[in-house]
Amino acid sequence: MDADGNVTKQGQDYYLKPMNCPMHNLVYSSRGRSYRELPLRLFEFGHVYRYEKSGVVHGLTRARGFTQDDAHIYTTREQMREEISSTLDFVLGLLKDYGLDDFYLELSTRDPEKSVGDESTWEEATRTLEEVATASGLDLVPDPGGAAFYGPKISVQAKDAIGRTWQLSTIQLDFFEPELFELEYTASDGSRQRPVMIHRALFGSIERFFGVLLEHYAGAFPVWLAPVQVVGVPVAAEYVPYLEEIAAKLRAHGVRVEVDSSDDRMQKKIRTHTKEKVPYLLIAGGEDQENGAVSFRMRDGSQDNGIDVDAAVERIVTAIKDKAQV
Repeated sequence: MDADGNVTKQGQDYYLKPMNCPMHNLVYSSRGRSYRELPLRLFEFGHVYRYEKSGVVHGLTRARGFTQDDAHIYTTREQMREEISSTLDFVLGLLKDYGLDDFYLELSTRDPEKSVGDESTWEEATRTLEEVATASGLDLVPDPGGAAFYGPKISVQAKDAIGRTWQLSTIQLDFFEPELFELEYTASDGSRQRPVMIHRALFGSIERFFGVLLEHYAGAFPVWLAPVQVVGVPVAAEYVPYLEEIAAKLRAHGVRVEVDSSDDRMQKKIRTHTKEKVPYLLIAGGEDQENGAVSFRMRDGSQDNGIDVDAAVERIVTAIKDKAQV
């Protein structure tokens, strides 16, 4: 629109996207597909919008706009069971890496009033998910009528440190969207076949997962997850350059480290960063500098004095690499 209010270029309509599935289906159908390409896995961090009721919206854990780590896997019918099984193994291993290891599975089944497709196909999809879930050895709890309109779902229900249960990862088996979007692939015999579609979210909502982790750890993240992993605290200002040298060694290993060069007294700095729940503090004074050492202070207040700098660096790097629950 120009200064006189005349439209010089027609605008475009934008719509809030509630799900990522249709866009992935369009990517799949953008050209012909062969059975040799399957399973085909498409993934994105997609921002979506859901009109949650006002009484349900709650901070990061229930929002109207959020980011999904969404994947859609296109397989043959023969591949689907193995693909679901490997996806479930991947999901459970990932959650354990984040310190969540107390969970069960929930199987959401068809609501006849809010679904598409025929009963026999739903039964096959539900039976497949149930068999894979049972084989995992985890408790499986039924959720009658809780499935999406296009297929049944396995969801991972994880407990946090104070016993609350959160729905995190989901795996859904879908025979009907490929039909609705007329998706096809060329089979080995030259015939045209419909793929099976698996919907997979590892964390579900990234915002919700962060909120769950924040409360699970009460802000005291393990060292590999902590926003700031190490803070250098000098006994006096003249030891800041020495700690900066140590910080440079840590940064060379990808460690997130800061040196507190503020005018606060040493004890106040220690209190401040302890309250911030920084996993490790490296404290240095004159004797440490002379000996090429640091005092190594943990978040629980315990402290090892006179630790060789290289040994301290190795200790930190190893804890991060091993995903230590410090």
